[in-house]
Amino acid sequence: MATIKDIAEQANVSSATVSRVLNNDLSLSVSDETRDRIFLVAEEIGYKPSRVKRLKKENELSNKQIGLLLWISSDDEKEDPYFSSVRLSVEKRCEELGIAIGKVVRGNNVDPSAFHQMDGLIVVGSVDMEDIEKIYPNRAAVVLVNHLLNNSNYDSVKLDFQQAVEDVLGHLFHLGHQKIGMIGGFEYVYKLGPNKKGPTAVDIRQLHFERVMKDKGWYNPEYMYTGEWNTASGYELMKEMLGKSDRPTACFISNDPMAIGTLRALHENGVDVPSEMAIIGFDDIDVSAYVNPPLTSVKVFPEQIGRSAVQLLVERFEGREPVLHVTIGTNLVVRESCGGKK
Repeated sequence: MATIKDIAEQANVSSATVSRVLNNDLSLSVSDETRDRIFLVAEEIGYKPSRVKRLKKENELSNKQIGLLLWISSDDEKEDPYFSSVRLSVEKRCEELGIAIGKVVRGNNVDPSAFHQMDGLIVVGSVDMEDIEKIYPNRAAVVLVNHLLNNSNYDSVKLDFQQAVEDVLGHLFHLGHQKIGMIGGFEYVYKLGPNKKGPTAVDIRQLHFERVMKDKGWYNPEYMYTGEWNTASGYELMKEMLGKSDRPTACFISNDPMAIGTLRALHENGVDVPSEMAIIGFDDIDVSAYVNPPLTSVKVFPEQIGRSAVQLLVERFEGREPVLHVTIGTNLVVRESCGGKK
């Protein structure tokens, strides 16, 4: 049976060095060449094959560095916890795998050379594709997260917006609603230069909302409102909606911070939720269960999104060639703001 001493003799190093390398002792100062030689000898002489294979993989990952590019600012992230959950999930999974995050860059102030030394790049949000290629031309080592544009050349992770919207509207239909409105946010493809906001794009939730409502023959463009992705905007848009003589009996809101703003506007105007207007949000952030009334919302899984993005990069490091697109499902969490049971 092969031993550590056998490996040490053939690799021309001490047994202590072999032991520390095979245990991935990061405090050991040894060249990459020596590490590779030790793993090669261990494999050749059949030293604990499954363990060596696992340790070799961990060692290789520990030498990787990735970059993380987020279009959202720190202040915006505080407003919408979804994005902070995705970022924290990426960071946590990298820590578990021993992968270093070499650079975390936000917004449009990006040094073109910031990611040149990185082994991979995760982009969270809809950043202009040409700008991504300028700062990191290796498409095979880029993962797009929540990107609005479908791009078959890049690995990607996204939510199943179609199923989410169909679940929302199906529930409202079941409760007898036909006059259903939507409050959403402006979507942009973000530039990395001085002009942060590039061309606008339609919210994917809105596209599916319109499709389903038109199929039913119940779509009313007068019930559609668009603003910014924050609580204040949701509040103002709902006040605008309530100022109209004809208003919907139910409303789907594209994210929970906006939905919380709409609940405040409805309360101030004496509109009972859900008997006079049912409300459903999106994201199911923690506070949604504690507002009055508790908010029905589409639960997304940002932790799984972050982990999936890291996993796609790891697979690339291990030699995967074909592009993969991962779609993460959602769940509708029914609470008092829309009435009824799922």
